[in-house]
Amino acid sequence: MTSAIGDGPARIEIQPDGPYLVYGSVPLSRRRTVVSEHDEPMTTRTTHRFKGRETMALCRCGGSTHKPFCDGTHSGNGFDGTESAPTDDYDVRAKTYDGTKVVVRDDRSICEHAGFCSNQHSNVWKMVRGTDTDDSVLRAHMIAMIERCPSGALTYRVDGDDTDIEPDFGTAIAVTDDGPLFVMGGVPVVRSDGAAFEARNRVTLCRCGQSANKPLCDGSHKEAGFTDS
Repeated sequence: MTSAIGDGPARIEIQPDGPYLVYGSVPLSRRRTVVSEHDEPMTTRTTHRFKGRETMALCRCGGSTHKPFCDGTHSGNGFDGTESAPTDDYDVRAKTYDGTKVVVRDDRSICEHAGFCSNQHSNVWKMVRGTDTDDSVLRAHMIAMIERCPSGALTYRVDGDDTDIEPDFGTAIAVTDDGPLFVMGGVPVVRSDGAAFEARNRVTLCRCGQSANKPLCDGSHKEAGFTDS
């Protein structure tokens, strides 16, 4: 894979108990969640675009004073960055839910609890299991919720198709406010021991240092009170 900017291959290499090294001039931006009057996540918007860099080191320990970039804090704060996330395929881990004219798959092990999959009226699991998907409008609503899932824990495909339908993301990384790195476009991620994760269109990487499923985000940043400041 080649990034949209620069000639080098787009990739992320994880350093032992250290940062994410990003190669290939991958575009980096900051993205904020837009919520409803009921505090329900609805969509996201880009609030800042960082100056392009051919190579960058992004903080993984949560302690940098120059977030999202690494400032070397990990070397003195006892950060344990041991990776424990599975390196097998999503197809192996995902549970399948058959709905009306649509199939939803879900891998809870990589969920980062962004909240786009539910609202005060329903959620993806109720919608696909019930009769809601008999209604094409509600089915389209469910699909839109799934496409906003940043971790790719939720995917869908339509009847008669054996391939997931994915949002059309270019190669990019978005820094979510007080949350993980949202990696888009199938950027390869390689563990510090050299093992490669499955390259996927949507991945969220922990940057608070607290995830029990490193390098993937498991939602620990919320309980830990992680902030960018």
